[in-house]
Amino acid sequence: MKGLWWKLSGVIIFLYVLAGGMTIALKPGITIVKPGNADSGDSITMSVTGYNTHFLSATHHRAWLKLDSINAVSATSIKAELENNIQLSFRIPDLFPRTERVQPLTLIMDNEKDGVFVQPNALFVRVGDSLIVEDVKWQDAGLHDFNTISGVRFPYRNILNETIRNTFFHVALWFAMFVLLVVGLYHAVQYLRTGIYDHDIQSSSFNRIAIMFGVLGLITGSIWAKFTWNTFWTTDVKLNMTAVAMLIYLAYLVLRGSSSDHDKRARISAAYSIFAFLALIPLVFVIPRLTDSLHPGNGGNPALGGEDLDYTLRLFFYPSIIALILLGTWMAALLTRYERIKEKILQKE
Repeated sequence: MKGLWWKLSGVIIFLYVLAGGMTIALKPGITIVKPGNADSGDSITMSVTGYNTHFLSATHHRAWLKLDSINAVSATSIKAELENNIQLSFRIPDLFPRTERVQPLTLIMDNEKDGVFVQPNALFVRVGDSLIVEDVKWQDAGLHDFNTISGVRFPYRNILNETIRNTFFHVALWFAMFVLLVVGLYHAVQYLRTGIYDHDIQSSSFNRIAIMFGVLGLITGSIWAKFTWNTFWTTDVKLNMTAVAMLIYLAYLVLRGSSSDHDKRARISAAYSIFAFLALIPLVFVIPRLTDSLHPGNGGNPALGGEDLDYTLRLFFYPSIIALILLGTWMAALLTRYERIKEKILQKE
């Protein structure tokens, strides 16, 4: 039982991530808003399609089109048609307090069943020539006393929808991969320092499991891209640089199988492991940040902060990283044990 606690912990934590991460519902959100544009002074009726909403069940609806933190206009009439469809009527003011010719308005909805939820840039308004600093129609729109819903819910993100759950697997796999690669790098350096062959075995084991995690990360990322970008792969710099980094590490596996001389293979593998890790840093962390990227976390596209990763996601995201690190370490330990036994058999022969 001495070394069993952390292995069981990894399994239990990962089961917790699977159970909660795949069953907890998403918060209500908005998937479609029609029409998406209007002119200043128009009276429009917007058809709103919701996700996980209860428009028919709720009795007290409120809706606004918000220009900024001060200016908003409330709906003149609200008519629920289905649980996920509602009709909102608005009178767009003639005058806007800003000078841009096209101005985006955010749709805010609130009811006692779903709480408050938002769709940024729901309506783009073409503004006329008459502009003033302040228009009374934008004032005191009642943006306060919002309803809240109890319980744990994952945030709804337009386009991502249910695939937001892949955060617990795709992103966590990469985090765990980097940790395992660092351990593999440590043992590679230790082998070059000491010449102890066991360090080569451990370096190889951790690198192999890390490469497996990286391949799984690419697969889950491609599946995610198909749902969100409608393609399994793009020319995005983040994806291409990551693929190059993984090819470099896959070459490590080829290199280890290219020589039957244990000492020579260990020295070359250790040196290559250091090179591969040093190449990984600029390819994954530096180059993608120098240009625009669709991938979150690069080129001004945020990730893992604020609304992108709220507390409900963190309840499962961080445990997933811990679980995968523990499970990866366990798999590397099993592989190390296998290699040690194989080495002893070869020595006896």
